[in-house]
Amino acid sequence: MVRMLFIAGAALAYVATISPAYSQQSQDILPPSQQGKSRLNPMWQTKARALFKAAVEIPTVAGRGEMPKLAKLIASELRAAGFDHRDIHLLPHEGPPGDQTVTLVVRWRADAPSAKPMLILGHLDVVQARREEWRDDPFEFIERDGYFYGRGTFDNKSGVIASTVALLKLRSDGFRPNRDIILFFTGDEETAQNGAILGTTSWRHHTEAEFALNTDTGNGSYTRDGKPVRFGFQTAEKTYQTYFLTVRNRGGHSSQPRRDNAIYELGRALARLERHRFKPVLNETTRVYFAERAKQEGSSELGRAMRRWLANENDLRAADTIEESEIEVGQTRTTCVATMLEAGHAENALPQTARATVNCRIMPGVDPRTVEAELRSVSGRMVEVTPDPSFIGVPSPASPLRADVLGAYREAVRALHGQSMPVIPLMETGASDGAFFRAAGVPTYGIDGGWRIVPDDERSHGLDERIPVRSFYDNVLHWEMIVRRLASP
Repeated sequence: MVRMLFIAGAALAYVATISPAYSQQSQDILPPSQQGKSRLNPMWQTKARALFKAAVEIPTVAGRGEMPKLAKLIASELRAAGFDHRDIHLLPHEGPPGDQTVTLVVRWRADAPSAKPMLILGHLDVVQARREEWRDDPFEFIERDGYFYGRGTFDNKSGVIASTVALLKLRSDGFRPNRDIILFFTGDEETAQNGAILGTTSWRHHTEAEFALNTDTGNGSYTRDGKPVRFGFQTAEKTYQTYFLTVRNRGGHSSQPRRDNAIYELGRALARLERHRFKPVLNETTRVYFAERAKQEGSSELGRAMRRWLANENDLRAADTIEESEIEVGQTRTTCVATMLEAGHAENALPQTARATVNCRIMPGVDPRTVEAELRSVSGRMVEVTPDPSFIGVPSPASPLRADVLGAYREAVRALHGQSMPVIPLMETGASDGAFFRAAGVPTYGIDGGWRIVPDDERSHGLDERIPVRSFYDNVLHWEMIVRRLASP
């Protein structure tokens, strides 16, 4: 049974000595509870911003061959700070089909280790972004109205750069860890995830660790009016699996249309999928999560729905109400959504093939083959349903709640955001490299310290991705505190 472990602890003493260095413009949009606090000192703020800007402006999209450039940039910063070049590795490997990428592995060796290594995960690659669709160039780093804009500012270059700068700062301060600290930044998390697969197989000698900390998830949020929502202590995530829905037809001349048009048949199947709802299910992590969120929501409609569902897991109406929330969508059940379409071969010919790409995020403990069977039932007999052969999702168990990791996370969050900020176990609705490490027996925790205003800043993989300026600088301090707590003699 999952239990909440409330670890008491005062904020680290050195936080009080950090000097404020924020423009008034960047404070104006922040929640009241975030204004006026001491934060990262000017020297490290300048350093962090410069490295963040350089990282965002390298378009690390699949197919462009830019991943090595970013990996080399981070490696050069670490070498310049005194990290041993023999412990810095750029490992080339296959990425998406026909593409090559690289994974960066860096080990900070303890002089006299008294504990097993800890692993810090992140990814260098980002999702494609088209200039004509964005307000600005997605690969131009822009600071405006208290935000940093650009593809990857939240997913995941903020976590990668914040954790890197935290290590640079710790080394500059003379910190000496009591365990090896390993950075493992992959170049294909958004696509093939071969870096994570290799990291848990052929490269296991680089990644053997007591536990892993994931910069790609966790995070915190505030409402528009400045109320704290939560910081998520991610212990579980959904299984990522894509399916192809295909309709085939003998085709013909477009001047002689027939009723059995492949595009129309596929369209009807997708309309059924749009209306379909997978059965909601609670697991150990989400049960604790919704119990805490229900307290926050109080007597609101959402809060009442959470309490009804916790009392009766078969209350489908309550689960549907939760699922309609922009904050909670994806937390109650498996979801499958059409993301791409391909059909026809000529404008004056009836389509012979119509295919939809349907991306599913499957609840932990649910067999992807069960979801495949349900998709077949929903789609109808005229539609072929096949899993994407290039990527078969890896179901992973939830990681046990560790008192030391949760304590470090809670302490960092409370130091930066106050005692009223809830820290709640979280099941990630997305997918990350962490799933592969959990499946390989390495307990993995999403504990990044970035935060955003919900739902306004929910822009990962979408248009005009951004992160509050203060969120990024907070994240540097967050990772510094985490490492100090978990790797101190």
